[in-house]
Amino acid sequence: MAKRRRVGNILALAVLATLVQRPMHPYEMASLLRARGKEQDMRIKWGSLYTVVGNLEKHGLVEATESVRQGGRPERTIYRITDAGREELLDWTRELISTPEREFPRFEAGLSVLGVLPPEEAIDLLRQRLGLLEQELHRDRDALAEHGKDVPRLFLVEMEYDLAVRAAEATWTRSLLDELTSGSFPDLDVWRAWHETGEVPPEMAELADRGRPQD
Repeated sequence: MAKRRRVGNILALAVLATLVQRPMHPYEMASLLRARGKEQDMRIKWGSLYTVVGNLEKHGLVEATESVRQGGRPERTIYRITDAGREELLDWTRELISTPEREFPRFEAGLSVLGVLPPEEAIDLLRQRLGLLEQELHRDRDALAEHGKDVPRLFLVEMEYDLAVRAAEATWTRSLLDELTSGSFPDLDVWRAWHETGEVPPEMAELADRGRPQD
């Protein structure tokens, strides 16, 4: 089970991992995180960056070292990671790498209620998704190959993982489409009849009754 963190926003992890390199002010943190494409790896809400940094400071995970002003720009506070912050960063990273955590992708939620659509529409939508997935995979494989010319693989493994997951999704979606279009998908006729007649087939009605509370 995931630990309860003093600052649980995943952006806090990114901030700590950035500050472990050297002290910097929040604007510089955001610039580096954007340059490294971290919003593709984490759900980052940039508007909460200063709040996250403030919470990290409140809990002793980072500390302000100085304030600087350049030209007519606003004064900026430079932060550094504390020993407690380093311990939190290491512990959090170890947990994320070692402990599987059940996630709930939006695609999985859609599949769980796929039956509300007629089979033909489901086929069209799955084809649309597969086409977009294949475009993204082609683009991102090229991007990974390009990055690999200059960036050590250690800093690209998250891109590799993301590509592998989406490639597996594309393979599975293609297989499901083959079953639906060939007619080999079990109970396809029952599914189609439900939408043609508007009547819930006995097989599905029985399934729904299993969850009905008993008097």
